[in-house]
Amino acid sequence: MLTLLLLTGISLPAIASSPNIILITIDTARADRMGFLGSTAGLTPNLDALARQGVVFSRAYSHVPLTTPSHATILTGTYPQFNHLDDLGTPLAKDIPFLPDILHQHGYRTAAFVGSQVLDPKSAAVPGFDRGFDAYDADFHSRQIGEDRYHSVERRAQVVVDHALAWISQHPHGPFFVWVHLYDPHDPYDPPPPFKARYAASPYDGEIAYVDSALGRFLTALRSRGLYQGTLIAVVADHGEAFGEHGEQSHGFFLYDETLHVPMMIKLPGERAAGSRIGSRVGLVDLAPTLLQEVGIEVPAAMQGETLLNLIKSTSGSGHLTVTAKPVWDRPGYAETDYPNRAFGWSPLHSLRSGKYLYIEAPERELYDQAADPGAMQNLANSSKAVADTMSSQLQEFRRKTSATATAQGHIDPERAEQLQALGYVTGFDRTDSDAQKESGPDPKGKIQVANLLHEALLEMEDDRYQDAVPQLEAVLKQEPNMPLANLELGRAWSGLEHYDKALPWLRKAVELTPESGRAHFELGMALAESGDWAESASQLEAAVVHAPDSDEMHFDLATAYEHLGRIPDAIKTYQITLQLNPSHFRANLMFGRLLGMHDDAVAALPYLRKAVELQPQSPDAHKFLANVYAELGQGENARREQAEAQRLTAPDKVQ
Repeated sequence: MLTLLLLTGISLPAIASSPNIILITIDTARADRMGFLGSTAGLTPNLDALARQGVVFSRAYSHVPLTTPSHATILTGTYPQFNHLDDLGTPLAKDIPFLPDILHQHGYRTAAFVGSQVLDPKSAAVPGFDRGFDAYDADFHSRQIGEDRYHSVERRAQVVVDHALAWISQHPHGPFFVWVHLYDPHDPYDPPPPFKARYAASPYDGEIAYVDSALGRFLTALRSRGLYQGTLIAVVADHGEAFGEHGEQSHGFFLYDETLHVPMMIKLPGERAAGSRIGSRVGLVDLAPTLLQEVGIEVPAAMQGETLLNLIKSTSGSGHLTVTAKPVWDRPGYAETDYPNRAFGWSPLHSLRSGKYLYIEAPERELYDQAADPGAMQNLANSSKAVADTMSSQLQEFRRKTSATATAQGHIDPERAEQLQALGYVTGFDRTDSDAQKESGPDPKGKIQVANLLHEALLEMEDDRYQDAVPQLEAVLKQEPNMPLANLELGRAWSGLEHYDKALPWLRKAVELTPESGRAHFELGMALAESGDWAESASQLEAAVVHAPDSDEMHFDLATAYEHLGRIPDAIKTYQITLQLNPSHFRANLMFGRLLGMHDDAVAALPYLRKAVELQPQSPDAHKFLANVYAELGQGENARREQAEAQRLTAPDKVQ
């Protein structure tokens, strides 16, 4: 994720000179796509111009190849094994230092503008990430029928930038800290025009070019408002992306450079050190302490990163900075991923970069000489056993020194899990194994094609391409027959194709594997309803709402099942619960009003049907049911008006 920090000088009693800070993060940006790191593709002219005015860190590394835990490292200055935000749903502990909170305590106004559900604290993916923020702009929700992903689970870069600029316009005198997160390069790759046509052969590159364009407009706006010159701008990606290297598609499973080597730059206020390059190895953990030192705030002792300002030496009295060309600071670079275990029950991975070597702790451990083998193609672990043993010992010692005991466990409810799966994240394999049990799981290297297939299938399912998803999910289950999510998604795919007889066995298996999953019970209940088995459908939907009591949709479908079974009091009660959870649920207002009207309670039905018409004025049924209630109440004129509108909306040649 690409990070941009902006600071302009404003005085504050607690700080001699308090700059404004703007943090912009762009997801999934490979280092080799950046012109300032050697790319000749011309994708990043605005970032390249910014780099010419700042310091470029050519060997910067992420510590975990996933959005949420990587941002946790950026914002806390601590490693994943310390902050334990390595799992979706794990809350940010109050005793973990958090950059926005620290700045807020020093008089900063703070605001966040994020581009994805995965960084929305209300989504339960990152509880606690709003700590210290006066405003956190992240209004996401499950994708509805006919709604695209850019108005539900994510937002385009320009939308996020516009929101941030609007906030800055309202708080021009700071000091303020603004975080802007841009998610566009994360798959599925779908750049807007004209980038979609221009980069039709490489849509990922189109996403990078689009984000650079949005950043160009953002930087231009800052200049026009006089907020650019005195700014500290740091740019860093949260992680990269794999395109088949080592067999991986996307990110999250492996710890090679494709997903961990990230672009990073810092433009200091007044463009000090413009054009400098640092070749020493640095990490995302170093960013927060660097920013705090630059603005004159004491770095908390709990932060594990080191300030990067120490790498930049000032020449006496010149106002310019010189940087040692040869790397002199070769701190080991640590990285890990627990995603293979959490998502699939496979072994987690840990790595250490030190000197010229990359070492990966895995069931089949790996050692690469990156000076001679930058692509990490020749595993030396067996032929250079002494080096591998030394690196392994150093890795274990590093983890021992930088780890902390977890204080909270993550939990994702079924509705939030579905939202995150729409973004390609597998969240359905809850594990409570010990560390020893985790390490004994299968090596992800031998399973990566399964992960690739499931990832592609989830994206196909999100776009309702069920026919394409079926063979992918069948291939996954051929190798991993007891994977709960794959069973669930294959059942959903067959339901989407209206082959409920084929859906039921897979959905039953999903319920068997995860009886605590409200979503599995729900999908099985819905398939049973479509098959006409309302009694068993109601039983499954009852189990669903027990495990997901806050789901208005599950309660609505349970009420519908009760109505089909003639259990009217239960249906009325459950419709009421649905509308308590979501008063604007169109179908609940419509069907509850209809039910009350059919049972001679037109007075009670009226407000619900009026609400249904208000929510969806183009619905013929809403007007028809409302007309029936008006007629029952003796309001002939209103009844005729609503009946006429219902007929107009159902006419074949109606104009909408």
